[in-house]
Amino acid sequence: MPFVTMGALNGANVRVGLEDSLFAGKGKLATSNAEQVALIRSILELLSLEVATAEETRAILDLKGADNVAF
Repeated sequence: MPFVTMGALNGANVRVGLEDSLFAGKGKLATSNAEQVALIRSILELLSLEVATAEETRAILDLKGADNVAF
Protein backbone atom coordinates (compact mmCIF):
# COMPACT_ATOMS: atom_id res chain seq x y z
CA MET A 1 0.00 0.00 0.00
CA PRO A 2 2.82 2.51 0.57
CA PHE A 3 3.87 2.40 -3.09
CA VAL A 4 0.28 2.71 -4.32
CA THR A 5 -0.26 5.67 -2.00
CA MET A 6 2.93 7.37 -3.20
CA GLY A 7 1.88 6.81 -6.80
CA ALA A 8 -1.47 8.45 -6.14
CA LEU A 9 0.20 11.38 -4.38
CA ASN A 10 2.36 11.85 -7.47
CA GLY A 11 -0.66 11.93 -9.80
CA ALA A 12 -0.75 8.32 -10.99
CA ASN A 13 -3.90 6.26 -11.44
CA VAL A 14 -3.68 3.32 -9.05
CA ARG A 15 -5.14 -0.16 -8.74
CA VAL A 16 -5.04 -2.84 -6.10
CA GLY A 17 -5.98 -6.49 -5.94
CA LEU A 18 -4.65 -9.86 -4.94
CA GLU A 19 -3.18 -10.28 -8.42
CA ASP A 20 -0.87 -7.33 -7.63
CA SER A 21 -0.10 -7.94 -3.95
CA LEU A 22 -1.19 -10.39 -1.27
CA PHE A 23 -0.89 -7.85 1.53
CA ALA A 24 -3.18 -5.29 3.17
CA GLY A 25 -0.48 -3.72 5.28
CA LYS A 26 2.94 -4.55 6.61
CA GLY A 27 2.99 -8.29 7.28
CA LYS A 28 -0.82 -8.59 7.07
CA LEU A 29 -2.21 -10.88 4.38
CA ALA A 30 -5.29 -9.50 2.65
CA THR A 31 -8.41 -11.60 2.90
CA SER A 32 -9.89 -10.29 -0.38
CA ASN A 33 -9.63 -7.73 -3.16
CA ALA A 34 -12.43 -5.85 -1.43
CA GLU A 35 -10.30 -5.42 1.68
CA GLN A 36 -7.50 -3.89 -0.37
CA VAL A 37 -9.90 -1.60 -2.26
CA ALA A 38 -11.52 -0.39 0.97
CA LEU A 39 -8.10 0.24 2.51
CA ILE A 40 -6.66 2.26 -0.37
CA ARG A 41 -9.93 4.15 -0.80
CA SER A 42 -9.89 5.21 2.86
CA ILE A 43 -6.23 6.26 2.59
CA LEU A 44 -6.84 8.30 -0.57
CA GLU A 45 -9.94 9.98 0.85
CA LEU A 46 -8.02 10.91 4.04
CA LEU A 47 -5.46 12.56 1.76
CA SER A 48 -8.28 14.44 -0.04
CA LEU A 49 -7.63 12.61 -3.30
CA GLU A 50 -10.56 11.85 -5.60
CA VAL A 51 -11.56 8.24 -6.23
CA ALA A 52 -13.19 7.45 -9.57
CA THR A 53 -16.62 5.86 -9.61
CA ALA A 54 -17.16 2.60 -11.49
CA GLU A 55 -18.75 4.55 -14.36
CA GLU A 56 -15.85 7.00 -14.52
CA THR A 57 -13.37 4.12 -14.47
CA ARG A 58 -15.14 2.40 -17.39
CA ALA A 59 -14.96 5.67 -19.36
CA ILE A 60 -11.26 6.19 -18.53
CA LEU A 61 -10.41 2.62 -19.59
CA ASP A 62 -12.87 2.66 -22.52
CA LEU A 63 -14.74 -0.42 -21.23
CA LYS A 64 -18.27 -1.40 -22.25
CA GLY A 65 -19.71 -2.37 -18.89
CA ALA A 66 -21.62 -5.51 -17.95
CA ASP A 67 -24.88 -4.26 -19.44
CA ASN A 68 -23.31 -3.96 -22.91
CA VAL A 69 -21.70 -7.38 -23.28
CA ALA A 70 -23.22 -10.74 -24.11
CA PHE A 71 -22.25 -12.95 -21.18
